[in-house]
Amino acid sequence: MSTISAQLRNFKEPDRDEQSLLFFAIPPVHVKDDGAGQNNPEDSLHKMEINAMLSLDGAEDSYPGKLHLFPPYLAFASLDRKSVRFTIPLCTVRRVERPNARAGVYSLSILLWHGMKISVQLTSLRPAADQFCALLSMALKAELQAGKMKTVKPFSKTCYSENLILDTSPVADNEREDGSLIDGGRKVGEGNAPAFHGGLGLKFKFPGDPKKLREASKTKLWTTYFRVHGRHLTLLRYPQATRFVQVGLPNRLRGEMWETLSGSIYLRFTNPGRYKQILEENKGRTSTSTEDIEKDLHRSLPEYLAYQSEEGIGALRRVLQAFSYNNPETGYCQAMNILAAAILIYMSEEQAFWLLDVVCDRLLPGYYSPSMHGTLLDQRVFESLVTRCLPVIHEHFQEVDVQLSVASLPWFLSLYINSMPMIFAFRVVDCFFCMGPKVLFQVGLAILKINGEQLLQIQDDGQFIHLMRDYFNSLGDSAHPTSSDPRMRAITKFQELLLVSFREFAVITEETIFSERRRFRNEIIASIEAFSKRSAIRNLKTLERFNKEQVGFIYDALFKAVCVEPPPAPVPPPMSLLTTKDTIEERPETRIGPKTFKVFLSEIATWARDEKIVMNGFQQRVDREVADHELMDRLFWFWDYSYRGALTFQDLVTGLDGIIFSDLMDNIEWFFNLHDKNKDGFLTKDEVLTVSESLLFIFRFEIGDAYLGAVSRFMSNAFEYGDALLPRPEGSGEEDDATPQIESNQPYLSLATFRMVLLADEVLESFFETDLSASFRLEPVPLMELSPSNNGFLGGIWSNIATDTNVKLFHKLSDEVGKTIGRHQVIHRPSIGRYTSIEDTRPRESLLTPAMRHSSSESSLKATSGASSTEAQSRPSVSSAASAATSATLIATDAERHQFALSPTSPAGLDPLAQATNVVANAFLERTPFAIDDAGDDDDDDDDEEEEEPDDVLDEVDAFLDAHETVVTDEDGEVANG
Repeated sequence: MSTISAQLRNFKEPDRDEQSLLFFAIPPVHVKDDGAGQNNPEDSLHKMEINAMLSLDGAEDSYPGKLHLFPPYLAFASLDRKSVRFTIPLCTVRRVERPNARAGVYSLSILLWHGMKISVQLTSLRPAADQFCALLSMALKAELQAGKMKTVKPFSKTCYSENLILDTSPVADNEREDGSLIDGGRKVGEGNAPAFHGGLGLKFKFPGDPKKLREASKTKLWTTYFRVHGRHLTLLRYPQATRFVQVGLPNRLRGEMWETLSGSIYLRFTNPGRYKQILEENKGRTSTSTEDIEKDLHRSLPEYLAYQSEEGIGALRRVLQAFSYNNPETGYCQAMNILAAAILIYMSEEQAFWLLDVVCDRLLPGYYSPSMHGTLLDQRVFESLVTRCLPVIHEHFQEVDVQLSVASLPWFLSLYINSMPMIFAFRVVDCFFCMGPKVLFQVGLAILKINGEQLLQIQDDGQFIHLMRDYFNSLGDSAHPTSSDPRMRAITKFQELLLVSFREFAVITEETIFSERRRFRNEIIASIEAFSKRSAIRNLKTLERFNKEQVGFIYDALFKAVCVEPPPAPVPPPMSLLTTKDTIEERPETRIGPKTFKVFLSEIATWARDEKIVMNGFQQRVDREVADHELMDRLFWFWDYSYRGALTFQDLVTGLDGIIFSDLMDNIEWFFNLHDKNKDGFLTKDEVLTVSESLLFIFRFEIGDAYLGAVSRFMSNAFEYGDALLPRPEGSGEEDDATPQIESNQPYLSLATFRMVLLADEVLESFFETDLSASFRLEPVPLMELSPSNNGFLGGIWSNIATDTNVKLFHKLSDEVGKTIGRHQVIHRPSIGRYTSIEDTRPRESLLTPAMRHSSSESSLKATSGASSTEAQSRPSVSSAASAATSATLIATDAERHQFALSPTSPAGLDPLAQATNVVANAFLERTPFAIDDAGDDDDDDDDEEEEEPDDVLDEVDAFLDAHETVVTDEDGEVANG
């Protein structure tokens, strides 16, 4: 089994709006249909930003910046994008006023639901300010009409901070010093228990000593801050908020602050009850993800008391399963259990579910995915930063061949939770949610810098890991134990670590991380794709008769097809009525549909693509297009061995093995079975016509009339042999010329007769003996180039110019100019290419006696031909006439495109059925001169000898034929054959 994904190649850098949404922790807003055929009112709302100055009622300073409207959110960021920012849902706004002020000042007073006032002075021009106010008014009306403002107050009761700011708090008497509940932590809404959310720590206590962590002092500081600067949905992030986070969040507020800083609180607010709904809809369902989850449950922070009980294990199981159900493409991945177990200590199940979704989707994209491309990419970025900031350590690691990732990979993947003691790791996580992913890099660089002297002494990976383990175990020790200053002795190694991280490595910004990721993304994608290719080949049940290199070519063609025409995402099959809920689902496997299969086949089979050599006087290029014909659809269903309507990598390998390594008889039988729809061992008359259509499709770009004549003779012989071998009615003698009449959908031609018909023609015999298998070519596939990294101004300009659309426009323009000056030529490259000149092949002798040649099928076709019979007998071959009229038969002119009657239902301008009808009619009217027909009496031979023309006339005819033997030049033949 193998999963092939082109998601990494299709990655697009976030645009300006997406980066703004990520910065403000705003979830993507999806406009949904209201079910009445009209779009949601949010569809007509627009985004806008405007220069503004923020201030609060009080003595605090004002901050200039930009005010952003992202319906249904209002956001602000100071000019340095660090001092002040906020994100407020519009449904929390109760009133917007424009206070009377002096002339020239355009200000707004925004009143929030809990009474806090925000003053915003718009410093842009008057028209821009009016437009912003109009858009804000429309967005507020949409929120009011949607009824979302009524949901704010009930939601606020689920937040601990709302109860904390009350003068008579109902929670203080029921809490221990560390924030856990004395009554054991009842569930939300149970009995007289408070309605706010909390984690497992409420019952099993929080890690760390509350006195050393100064829980009471931290809680008091945050209570004061909440009263002035808002809380949960309406929190304003001023500079002191960042300092409070760096000092460490109190245990009881940590969960709420994590979801507020990360933005997951907005998902919980806009999707009430969604978590329980997911669990209810998938109750009892099992999959490969749930199987992997069960394996890791008891390996998730086993040192914490809650995960030694069924209550903690059950909560962890439900959160991970709900995430895998809600994100089937990601499912469950390594280290996700560590992250979920950590956040469940401080958050409820619903809070943890939405926070896990934000971390995996927005904060650390690609970290917790099957390919782990995000983790690998950031490891490469981290190595680059070590090279830049700590060159001495990097050079030493290179000399002793120490891999930095053996220690740093677990740091990033578990957010240091699995490496540091929990009380210190959660401090790093606090900063991560507040300041972004750059914290992981800053802390990692600080760890290496602090331990620089010891790192220069290590000689292998084992010593590196041992040194890091000892350092993490000593983070609570004094950083300066020998100092005479008691304040210096009080500084712990962890405090020193944070100090070095945020001061010495403050140059590592989010822009630095994004730039480095763009720089190394293609390198990581290439390595992941190479690994995926090796894994897919290794997971095949059998290579059939191919070697690994040949299977690699098949994989490359399949991967390119997946990139060009992505198949639908693998979805778990519906539950079967014959299975129980305990049945484990199959592992996801990439399966391609007919559209993707046609692209794949065009990379493998020469006849499944249209290759045109275009010359316009300015350039010579080869344009390749995917062909479209019933034969390709027929082959898709023929290779669908599991009858699932989709093909796997193994199906393609097995199907190609059945044709590439076959001999003459096997190929004929394969082609017969391909067109035998009901698999009864016989072809009907309709299926015989379909065989001719398929052959005409394969031979559509061949030079000369050899293949066209071969198909003509095939049709003639097929109906002659088929009629001759039909069983005669009882009572009819051998001299009776009447042929039994059968329907067009009745068994008509057996495999043995089909072989006899094909072997009666030298061209078709040669095709099935060698050319059919040779048309499937396993060769290196030119994969699509990865999008270049847009480093610098010129790189961005070039990437915007050299797009596929612009290249096509340039080709179209050059072709039009070439047509104008008369130098435009299009040459179709033959798919077989055996015949490079117009030549006719002599048919082989028929095996039928004259008495057996009478065919009712032939007579019926003659009767329907009518007037076309006389015309066909009185003129030469249409293809030959077209060949004599031009100097390059391969050039696709209008005359050649219309030399056959095209059907209006033709899929791509070529209708093989109409061609087959004309060919068969002409074949029956002008019967193939088999050698046995020349048998006659001696008297007839004498008459023929007497009527012979003089030798001089024959010599003139031979000279004329020699001079006009072909109209294709050697140069055109070489170009056409590639």
